Amino acid sequence: MKEVIDLIKKDFLLEIRQRFALNAILLYVVSTVFVVQLSFGRIIDETSWIALFWIILLFAAFNAVSKSFVQEHSARRLYYFVLASPVSIIISKITYNSALMVSLGFLSLGLYVLFLGMPEFNPWLLYPSFILGCIGLASALTMVSAIASSAGNNAALMAVLGFPVVIPLLLLVINAFKMALKVEIATMQLIKSLTSIFLIDAVVIVLAVILFPYLWRK
Repeated sequence: MKEVIDLIKKDFLLEIRQRFALNAILLYVVSTVFVVQLSFGRIIDETSWIALFWIILLFAAFNAVSKSFVQEHSARRLYYFVLASPVSIIISKITYNSALMVSLGFLSLGLYVLFLGMPEFNPWLLYPSFILGCIGLASALTMVSAIASSAGNNAALMAVLGFPVVIPLLLLVINAFKMALKVEIATMQLIKSLTSIFLIDAVVIVLAVILFPYLWRK
């Protein structure tokens, strides 16, 4: 646990020192939301509202998480290999990226609502599915980033591998958002929807923890 906490602190300090990366992501979110507002105004149907929001957040996630292992050059990876276990490294990366993605997600949602308004949603389904979706995106893209890094930091590989991995999660989250448009939702439907997203997240995290040590040794 101490290794994980120390590695999370390291990632946080690197993010503070390299503020241009986070600022670039924030600029992308603000400019994209503003262009959407110029194109559609505040008159937009609920389905289009959901689709556009997750398109913006998906590309923001790729920009935010893709640098997880790209910034770790070979000498630093060798140092980490001696200093910490591979499991601690991948858990710290997933934890940090999940926290970053949830924060970026809520910021994006706030800007999106400010410019485009917000349909009436059931909050008991909307916000939990939103948080689980952000965590799932961060976890899946963290592992994809590790694979791309071991293959020479190939950005094209990150895109090719990333989209098929996140599509099942996106389908579940978008369906949950559509279901949340109903103010009254049966308890079993709500539990089933959230459980499905949670299980996808759990499978991705468990697979990352199991497979990453083999990848880290190469």
